[in-house]
Amino acid sequence: MPGPLRIATLTAVLLTGAVSGCTSIFAPQPGATSSRDATPAPGPSAPGEAMSIPDLVDAVEPSVVTIFTGGGLGSGVVYTAGGAIITNEHVVRGATEVDVAFADGQRVAGTVVATDPIVDIAVVQADRTGLPPAEFTTELPEVGEAAVVIGSPLGFTNTVTSGIISALHREIPGSASSGQSLVDLIQTDAAISPGNSGGAVVNLRGQIIGISEAYIPPSAGAVALGFAIPAATATEVADQLLEDGTAEHAFLGLRPGAITPQIAEQLGVPQDDGVVVLSVVDGGPADEAGLRPGDVLVRLDDEELRSPEDLLGSLRRRDPGDAVTIEYLRGSEPQTTEATLDARPR
Repeated sequence: MPGPLRIATLTAVLLTGAVSGCTSIFAPQPGATSSRDATPAPGPSAPGEAMSIPDLVDAVEPSVVTIFTGGGLGSGVVYTAGGAIITNEHVVRGATEVDVAFADGQRVAGTVVATDPIVDIAVVQADRTGLPPAEFTTELPEVGEAAVVIGSPLGFTNTVTSGIISALHREIPGSASSGQSLVDLIQTDAAISPGNSGGAVVNLRGQIIGISEAYIPPSAGAVALGFAIPAATATEVADQLLEDGTAEHAFLGLRPGAITPQIAEQLGVPQDDGVVVLSVVDGGPADEAGLRPGDVLVRLDDEELRSPEDLLGSLRRRDPGDAVTIEYLRGSEPQTTEATLDARPR
């Protein structure tokens, strides 16, 4: 257990926030890139060519903004030339109007267009056009690849930190208990601090590979443990939010819980990892598949389930309508069932 997780938004009273999370289903498409309404911000290098960090900052910094709310600030990334900005939902939570500050010093009004608390992505419309959209890649980075973080930590706008990609598909143990689990994240050792939330994690080709999300603070014994939402997930959700104000997520129709040795003994199951079914939604996919409270899920298709975060991370990589095979224990008896995922109720 890595200790308390901190959402990287700067508030007026506290430098850190509460645990947040997500349970969605947008899988990367290798090799694809996405940039809306205009070409990416110009840089000194040809497309696909690695840049020096100073050249990268010159190319990407105009596409990274600071978002001010009534209670604090976060960061954001320009998505369209017409002023759409991607940020975290928790940056703008509770706000309908914000201010957006750009690297050139201009500060304009912004409106929160739509939010998705499941994935923790929001779209803000800035009152400015002719902007340089960032280039988002839907290809996951490689572990060990260089990573540059640009944002406004502690209100220090246009701050740049660098490191590497430390891991992929990270899940934060225990985060599912908050109702929003942080799953399928990119881990980096590039410094992420309060105020970085919603900002850019960039590769050396100047492409956005992630949206800064959270970090584990040094007080928990961590050194350089930061997390980002993959760019593929962020853009998939943003496109849906721009289209009709909502995003679809795969839904199994049960409430998952962590299994402990004590629970395993009570249920008579021969293991102390897996996902215990705490409740089942009437008429939902789990109910129709015959699952019931007390069952312990151990595998979804070919993915082993050791924790609730494993289950929610697996669901994130699937779409409503997908059929899945579920292996589970009812007492000591192994069982298998099939379920067709629904869209999460709105």
